[in-house]
Amino acid sequence: MKFGVVIFPGSNCDHDMIYVLRDILKQDVVELWHKEKSIKKVDAIVLPGGFSYGDYLRSGAIARFSPVMEKVVSFAESGGLVFGVCNGFQILCESHLLPGALLANTNQKFICKNTYIKAENYNTAFTSLIPKEKALKIPIAHGEGRYFADSATLKDMRLNGQILFRYCDERSTISSEANPNGSLDNIAGICNKEKNVFGMMPHPERASDNELFNNDGRIIFESVLKSFN
Repeated sequence: MKFGVVIFPGSNCDHDMIYVLRDILKQDVVELWHKEKSIKKVDAIVLPGGFSYGDYLRSGAIARFSPVMEKVVSFAESGGLVFGVCNGFQILCESHLLPGALLANTNQKFICKNTYIKAENYNTAFTSLIPKEKALKIPIAHGEGRYFADSATLKDMRLNGQILFRYCDERSTISSEANPNGSLDNIAGICNKEKNVFGMMPHPERASDNELFNNDGRIIFESVLKSFN
């Protein structure tokens, strides 16, 4: 596959993502600077984590207006695979490619730690290889990761299988104690109705290298590769 990784002023997980895709998974990667107006015939687009434009207004609110996002939106609307992590997830919500919004953590603090998540829908390009009921150990690092959507939107998401990941404990038990940021319904990752745009707050690229003694995140990327075979 050929991945395009979008880089905004303030992106700081772009090279982590590129390393996993290019060096670990041996895929083609092109860097897409935010001012570019071409996505260079990629198979999938990734919006990495960081602090686009310093998050001075609202996380992802300015990045959605970058020139490259016009092409990202068109790519997504034509069925192209788009994946946003952390700040990338926020940008996708701000761009209305994903429903809902990411609000400040309930404790009003930046949280950086390992969490556990479990898949809720195994029939997507991002989750197909994940063993049923397996808790994945994936780190988070965010100050605005509390997912929120109104009741009607949440109902539609449940009916459409758009909730892909929920925070849980290491035994895959979903509870308020396992929710690190106050996200509605313990939501950690979602997709659009068409199942080609995906966003999550935890960082799978930080859990994909054997040298880190945790490669739980790699299975998400491997699921994507399988969907293109």
